Amino acid sequence: MIRGLYDWVLSLANHPKALWALAFIAFIESSVFPIPPDIMMIPMILARPNRAWLIAGVALVASVLGGMLGYAIGAFAFDTIGAPILASLGKADAMAEFSSRFNDMGFWAVLTAGVTPFPYKVITIMSGWTAMPLGTFIVTSILARALRFFIVAALLWKFGAPVRDFIERRLPLMFTIAVVLLFGGFFAVRYL
Repeated sequence: MIRGLYDWVLSLANHPKALWALAFIAFIESSVFPIPPDIMMIPMILARPNRAWLIAGVALVASVLGGMLGYAIGAFAFDTIGAPILASLGKADAMAEFSSRFNDMGFWAVLTAGVTPFPYKVITIMSGWTAMPLGTFIVTSILARALRFFIVAALLWKFGAPVRDFIERRLPLMFTIAVVLLFGGFFAVRYL
């Protein structure tokens, strides 16, 4: 099933309305869809490098708007479905404590999920569920998604097709390593 979705998303990159399709994929990927918009961005930018920044910008705006939908899903579905179930199980206090801890590191959680291969949709929904301040969520989402999409666009614009394999296979790992180093640096400064 995932391979079929992947192939479908990839085929949209050649569609005459590819920018609209990219916006749709970036929007739904931020809350429910499993295939990242990078899959469409890569062939679109390789085909028209002069539009790299526009393509990254469309992905950014749509992804952040989709993240706000994920936030709303977490905020509203948790109150109507999750909280009563947890209360009936005697877990409401434990969830309140988790919510507080998540929001204490919310900026980093959103930044990490927005840049690395970790599913961004999980963090968007959890951010709403834990009532993370919406302003923090939006600003961090913009930062994280801009980093991700504009780095991909810049690499493709500068190096073209030869960097495609690196982006598809190794860039998520590079983003993850960068975030780990960033966390490690802050930890070292704070505790050492």
